[in-house]
Amino acid sequence: MPHTIESLSQLGAEALAQQLGEKCLAARREVTCAESCTGGGVASAITDIAGSSSWFDTGYVTYSNTAKTRLLGVSPALLEAHGAVSREVVLAMVEGACRDSGAHLGVAVSGVAGPDGGSEAKPVGTVWFAWGALGDLKAECFHLLGDRAAVRQQAVKLSLAMLLTCLDD
Repeated sequence: MPHTIESLSQLGAEALAQQLGEKCLAARREVTCAESCTGGGVASAITDIAGSSSWFDTGYVTYSNTAKTRLLGVSPALLEAHGAVSREVVLAMVEGACRDSGAHLGVAVSGVAGPDGGSEAKPVGTVWFAWGALGDLKAECFHLLGDRAAVRQQAVKLSLAMLLTCLDD
């Protein structure tokens, strides 16, 4: 029975990354990540797992819009029209990461971790995710609670859980 993102995200990041590695190895899949608000937390959780080099090669920390454009090919016009914290931008981020790295699966995350930077339209805790394989991507917005560290920790766990759901299919 496939797991849900919500049920998986109740596990710790280490347990999620361990399961992800086991499933990637069994399915012969490689993953990548494109991160903004998590600042490398997803890649860190993955590389905490011994042997992760056999299923993880490249991660991207693209905190600025310039980095999103330069490293992932996100269009400046897309960023201008929708903002970095948007469905359109995370989809472009994960597409760019998968295309550049050659990974089978990817996840992208961009959000407002706080304590500043929020707006009425995108309050602190607003985090967009995109995940999947090229040609079969999903995107979803979550409104996470807590301080900056809590929002970032939840976003890392959700990112790992999203990758795991790809391998359940």
